[in-house]
Amino acid sequence: MSACVIVGVVPGQADTVVVQAAIFAARFNAELVCASVDAGQYRVYDLGDGTMTSLPFTADSPERAEARFDPDLAAHLAVLLDGCRLTWSTRALAGNPAGALGELADTLSAAMIVVGTREATLRASLQEFINGSVAAQLAHRQHRPVVVIPLAPVPSDQPLPWDPA
Repeated sequence: MSACVIVGVVPGQADTVVVQAAIFAARFNAELVCASVDAGQYRVYDLGDGTMTSLPFTADSPERAEARFDPDLAAHLAVLLDGCRLTWSTRALAGNPAGALGELADTLSAAMIVVGTREATLRASLQEFINGSVAAQLAHRQHRPVVVIPLAPVPSDQPLPWDPA
């Protein structure tokens, strides 16, 4: 199987993001690659297969480490995906989430990248304003499709949290 679909995953994320990505992967007869990005680390060396070594941004623990996928998240993904008829794997990445997902997509020649939206709360909107939306960054910097799964859509008759009243 040469095609793959990458899905950005984080602990506590709504299951629908992974489930929808699995549906896309199955329709394309592609592997589903579940990628988690540690924004508190930066990439030191790319091992060429979608894995990397990284260092923390703080000087408290300067040892180089291979990025490690959260075992609890991996166990949760296994519950969601093991009954599906598709090949799936995990990748632990480091650095800017949009950049890391984009680089992985380039390395694996991914068919698409799937991400979820943030909750429509004032705090999430402020965080997105400061850090930028991963989905928006990917959409503007990728040459492949970026699919955004809405997690908590705001009804069209209600204002968005960041819109002036």
